Amino acid sequence: MSTAGRKDDDGHGAALLGERSELIFAIASGVTYAGGMTAKYLVSAPEWVVLALFAATYFFGGFFTIRTALATVRRGRFEVDFLMLVAAVGAAMVGKWAEGSVLLFLFSLGHALEEYAMGRAQRSIEALAELAPDTALVRGSDGVVREVAVDALAIGDVVVVLPNSRLAADGVVVDGVSSVDESSVTGESIPVEKAPIADVALASSTAVPETHRVFAGTMNGSGAMDVLVTSRAADSMLARVITMVRDADTQKSPTQRFIDRFQLFYVPVVLAGVLGVLAYGVFAGSESFADSFYRAMVVLVAASPCALAIATPSAVLAGIARAAQAGVLAKGGGPLETLGRVRSMAFDKTGTLTWGQPKVTDIVPARPELRDELIATLFAVESYSDHPLAGAITRDLAPLVPAGTERTATAVNSVTGRGVTALIDGRATEVGNRTMFFELDPDGVPSEIVRTVDELHDRGRTTMIVRHGGVYLGVVGVMDIPRAEAAPVVERLRALGIDDIVLISGDHQRVADAVAADMGLNAAHGGLLPEDKVTMIGKLGGRNGTAMVGDGVNDAPAMVNASVGIAMGASGSAVALETADIALMVDDIGRLPFAVALSRQTARIIRQNLTFSLLIVAALVPATLLGLPIGPAVFIHEGSTLLVVANALRLLRFGRGAEHEGIDHEPRPATR
Repeated sequence: MSTAGRKDDDGHGAALLGERSELIFAIASGVTYAGGMTAKYLVSAPEWVVLALFAATYFFGGFFTIRTALATVRRGRFEVDFLMLVAAVGAAMVGKWAEGSVLLFLFSLGHALEEYAMGRAQRSIEALAELAPDTALVRGSDGVVREVAVDALAIGDVVVVLPNSRLAADGVVVDGVSSVDESSVTGESIPVEKAPIADVALASSTAVPETHRVFAGTMNGSGAMDVLVTSRAADSMLARVITMVRDADTQKSPTQRFIDRFQLFYVPVVLAGVLGVLAYGVFAGSESFADSFYRAMVVLVAASPCALAIATPSAVLAGIARAAQAGVLAKGGGPLETLGRVRSMAFDKTGTLTWGQPKVTDIVPARPELRDELIATLFAVESYSDHPLAGAITRDLAPLVPAGTERTATAVNSVTGRGVTALIDGRATEVGNRTMFFELDPDGVPSEIVRTVDELHDRGRTTMIVRHGGVYLGVVGVMDIPRAEAAPVVERLRALGIDDIVLISGDHQRVADAVAADMGLNAAHGGLLPEDKVTMIGKLGGRNGTAMVGDGVNDAPAMVNASVGIAMGASGSAVALETADIALMVDDIGRLPFAVALSRQTARIIRQNLTFSLLIVAALVPATLLGLPIGPAVFIHEGSTLLVVANALRLLRFGRGAEHEGIDHEPRPATR
């Protein structure tokens, strides 16, 4: 029986009577078989009528089977369809037309039902393609709104999104407020509030907060919006997801590759065994050739690895479909099955365990009464500074500046690698690191200030000492703090069997240590260049392999060299989609445990299917040797195949509604 993903190659996709052609032919074979049995045993019809009805059963039941067998034989492979045809033809050759007919009827019916069941998983993916509308309302430069084809949209167009309608393109909101149901693309079950972006120049940035970013195919709520298009229809997130999921089954899992290799040897062995059964019956068992040939054909049916062939691809396809529904893109059975086995996981820090956005974490005045002056002074200086941390400092300190203490800095001057100098109220003001102050005041830096700086450094903070008019006001610490959901994610991963969780980062070792300590990681490795991360992944890889979780850009080499690479926030990064084996479509690390749990369950289903398939063959072959007729043998054979597929389809309901269970999602914080 052909496995999932081979429909087009083997001819099963040909729609003579529509997409249900195979099921119609199978039903027709059942009708003609029932007619033949009625004609033979109930009405005593002429032999030619009975033979004609059984021949019709052979035609309808064998039509698609013959096409598949010919296609596989042309590729130099002998698979289950070929074995079934041999058994049916053999039955006819010895006059067992009824037995051959029931074989082809049950086989074709089982195959048609299998294709239908497997199609449920495929249709859940294909349904995504129906989400995006065919046309969009575009507001022209003259203000007039015109309806155009989605494929004609260009980057920079402004699309008008009406209430309760689907979005036609990826973009950012430039006008209007609404909520958008993004579950079809990101898997997020709760509608996301949308508002206009303050700076349109940032529209093309990959760091646009989810509050402003929208995707094609998602459903708008009750508000109207204007959306600035940021990608063409063919390059939208929805289009990329559909393309990559459609292609996912070309990456076979390790188990499926093994089964494929196994069948190359197994089928010839089965044929040789069948010849042995025939020879034994004729020459040693004193049976007639017809009886021995019939028994050999029944054994051939029993030994055919039909359920075994479909055991892995059915589970993989269902797992990929379920992952896509939850906003997790698995690029094939290989990554999905590999993630289900890993026992160690490496995380990048910036943008993965943290937001990659510095935040003021500590305000330590030299004396309690200097706190307000410390905040006001630092805010005044940083308001005119252009160094990387200035934006975070002014953003976080603005609400803390006491009314009436506002100050204005003048003559602001950056000291490279040290800090900033300025004048406030005509007095010299300095903000910088301790190197700056040791150079300015080698013997005068208070010990309390030095001690505070050391303590904050040990906790991974970047520190700034503030002095105004020769008076040390205190120290402020800044850090790219972990996401609120990072620690619960680590805890959940441990519960799923990920025993070794480490941090690998290009940041300073003390910063990596601080982040790892906050989340209870096994180890932290800081100061790593991209090539160093690759080396570290090699050291971490054990018997079950290592997963690497990163942002898909600077971590690309490590992700490629890991057993499975997982990209965060792939909806904002085309590089992540290309590099990763598995991608979380939203910047939501809380979905990582679901991806691991789904992979574990997929691997479990595969093991169950393989075990069941082998047990059926092991039980059925001896039973047929002892005289089990071909009818019950085919029924059990095809029934086991359908049970295997049904077991795999349970994955489509895995964790539904609980993709984020026990982990509260933290939206990306504002950058300014």
